[in-house]
Amino acid sequence: MVDLAGLALAAAAGMLGGAMNALAGGGTFATLPALIAMGLPANVANATSNVALLPGAGASAWAFRDELAPVGGLGVRTLAAITFAGGLAGSMLLVVTPTRTFDVLIPWLLLVAFAAIAFGRVASEWLRARVAIGPRTLVVAQSLLGIYGGYFGGGVGLMTTATYGLLAGADPRSLFSIRTLMLAVANLAAAFVFVASGLIRWSACLPMLAGGIVGGWLGAKLGKRLSPRLVRIWTLLVTAATTLVFFRRAYF
Repeated sequence: MVDLAGLALAAAAGMLGGAMNALAGGGTFATLPALIAMGLPANVANATSNVALLPGAGASAWAFRDELAPVGGLGVRTLAAITFAGGLAGSMLLVVTPTRTFDVLIPWLLLVAFAAIAFGRVASEWLRARVAIGPRTLVVAQSLLGIYGGYFGGGVGLMTTATYGLLAGADPRSLFSIRTLMLAVANLAAAFVFVASGLIRWSACLPMLAGGIVGGWLGAKLGKRLSPRLVRIWTLLVTAATTLVFFRRAYF
């Protein structure tokens, strides 16, 4: 059972995570540490965080459904099917990963997510000027993104934008709807596995889920008033601090 303080922490972390996802992504950096601070094992915390943030991802995808379009010659349904299969595979991999192993892996996964947030746009522009990704390569890339999204998911939205950015100079804003849908699909696939395997701590998940919905709405409102630079700086500070804390937790 979670006490009143734990419920408040879960709800607050959900609000912050939902707002971060609405503003720039990286909501996992708010929810995961809070759940671990509440005493949840790392793999249980990750699964619980995934399900708690799912409604917000789904709502965002629904809001931008009219902007969906094929990417790199692959239709939306094809990309969604690849992502769903990858999400199932990644989440099943998490279920069979021992807690201690996941404890050691988490800092590196967070570092990858931080790198995606910090350098994803610059790397995308650099690569786009030199490389073109065809449909076959995109199938492989989308499969890997789905697996990563199901297994962990931190920073996967920015990784997806960077990958899609290699295609014909696509504007990141035009990719927002398809990226958001792929996030929601990977989270949904993982949720099926996590719920079926009993990996969700519902006493923490439900208040975090409610907070995430509120935070997503507030974040969308706030995002219209804040400068993109300020949002980016805040996101980078949170992700960097969280990554350092988890490296210290695992190795020192």
